[in-house]
Amino acid sequence: MAAILAFAGSNSSTSINYRLVQYTTSLLGNREFRLLNMTRYPFPMYSEDDERQKGYSNSLVELKEDIQNADGLILSVNEHNGNPSAYFKNVLDWLSRLDRNFLEGTKVFLMSTSGGKRGAKGSFEVIHNLLPRFGGEIVATFSLPLFYENFENERIINEEFKKEHAAALTTFLESLT
Repeated sequence: MAAILAFAGSNSSTSINYRLVQYTTSLLGNREFRLLNMTRYPFPMYSEDDERQKGYSNSLVELKEDIQNADGLILSVNEHNGNPSAYFKNVLDWLSRLDRNFLEGTKVFLMSTSGGKRGAKGSFEVIHNLLPRFGGEIVATFSLPLFYENFENERIINEEFKKEHAAALTTFLESLT
């Protein structure tokens, strides 16, 4: 059985992307998965000076190992001003310095959501173009617009989006077998 790692690219305690990831993992049935809450992963802003002087934190090394030990990654990215959050970009910067191919052989289900009509498409597109540079294979995608209108009681309530999400999740899971 394939191991799945799931997290949101947000360190907010009220992250709607984390809620989307939680919902997605609730649909995995008996599959092995690990859900990370990134509020527990504080990283300093990347700096070559810090890298040279302090090296890599234990939590960064552990995160890289968790990613590399997973067969698949469920990731939902948030958006700040049309781009990935500074937090998530920083995580990618640190991981790529530790190992440029930290996603090698990892299949990715990439998602995004926001309160707006575009569903964090700006951030989604940036990350969609960036992850393959680190060896990740994006096998399924999903974006949920208007989160507060389409998500209630910790599930997608819009039937069209619910079906689209289910189809993308199925595609992702089938790629792991």
